[in-house]
Amino acid sequence: MYYTHDISGCRTAAIGARGLTDTALEPVVARTEGGLAALRAAQADGTLPLLRLPGRRDDLGALERLADGWRGRFDTVVILGTGGSSLGGQALYALADYGFGPAAGTPRLVFMDNIDPDGFSALASAVDPAKTGVIVISKSGGTAETLTQAMTLLPAFAATLGDAAMARHALAITEPGDNPLRRLAARWDLPVLDHDPGVGGRYAALSLVGMLPALIAGIDATAIREGAAAVLDNALGAALPADVPPAVGAALSLALLRDNGVGTTVMLPYLDRLRRFAAWHGQLWAESLGKGGAGTTPVDALGAVDQHSQLQLWLDGPADKMFTVLTGPQGGTGARVDAEFAAALGVDYLGGRTMGDLMAAEQQATIDTLVANGRPTRVMALERLDAATLGALMMHFMLETMLAAHLFEVDAFDQPAVEQGKVLARSYLRESAAS
Repeated sequence: MYYTHDISGCRTAAIGARGLTDTALEPVVARTEGGLAALRAAQADGTLPLLRLPGRRDDLGALERLADGWRGRFDTVVILGTGGSSLGGQALYALADYGFGPAAGTPRLVFMDNIDPDGFSALASAVDPAKTGVIVISKSGGTAETLTQAMTLLPAFAATLGDAAMARHALAITEPGDNPLRRLAARWDLPVLDHDPGVGGRYAALSLVGMLPALIAGIDATAIREGAAAVLDNALGAALPADVPPAVGAALSLALLRDNGVGTTVMLPYLDRLRRFAAWHGQLWAESLGKGGAGTTPVDALGAVDQHSQLQLWLDGPADKMFTVLTGPQGGTGARVDAEFAAALGVDYLGGRTMGDLMAAEQQATIDTLVANGRPTRVMALERLDAATLGALMMHFMLETMLAAHLFEVDAFDQPAVEQGKVLARSYLRESAAS
């Protein structure tokens, strides 16, 4: 496996009364067997296509050829979409771009997932249409935010490039059948790639929605799926739910909420490249579980940043949070501090140490402090952070979310409250246009 899953910091032996005994946790873990059985059946009969994605390779060749062409033509690729159409791609792209620009020979990817007019105006003035590609992603093809983005940006591109050139500069990803995005694409004969209707947007990171941006950025899509497959195969092939880390994680959330009122789950990676992963997890968890009064509230954070921001609240505020700390092998890596320089400044403890040494110390110190203060804390230690590991993490949390939905007795794949908001927004627009 690509990571270890240590829940000892969630047990009463480590944190006292705010933790879980074996007697409290084990029956809940055992209850995930029903969810695992349903997932095995869904993978076998194809009713949950996302469970077949980790094992697929047949779709990657065509995507790689498309990505090769885009890498050769563009220095910027703008990806229009929101929620699951964007966050998975952003999490994957972070492997290639730390925020200082793309790897040599690959374009910069810009994810536009909001509809702030100022931000969109800044984008339009910052890119050269002749050197820019645009990918428009909406599973339903009717996402108002994405359509507004596309109906604003694409006509501006066409005015500069000409209608005939648009098919080389833009494409759409949406599910089959007539929908507004397909009609928009037909305006310029843009290529349209099929989004599998059976793969929900927030579960789509391993589909072409995440794979195409990853390939354009030069990330190994095969490795992403191999990591995901390792986690999936282990989960569905295990003899006991207790041997399935995602099942144990799902049980933790339910048992801690039920027994100790832990209604918030904090995702705390100590690696910059996992910052967007934490945001991806937030949507996955919240939108899948928050129904009928069920679920827990996700919070995304970043160490060591939030040691200077949220840690005070975590340690001395309401004891209603569970922590998932993602750590990496940081010790001994990075620049080394000169010992004499450190001593002269009165910080001799930093002398001769690397930046990674400080990160490793702070990771462990935060974990130990949370545990010492009775805060349920699980640790997922990564051997390294690469494409396979990120694929493994994504599969872990997709499975954990689906198994948590089984325990909470909610549908992991719908979002009825979100749909209500969309209906109201459309109504407000029609009313304002009529007045």
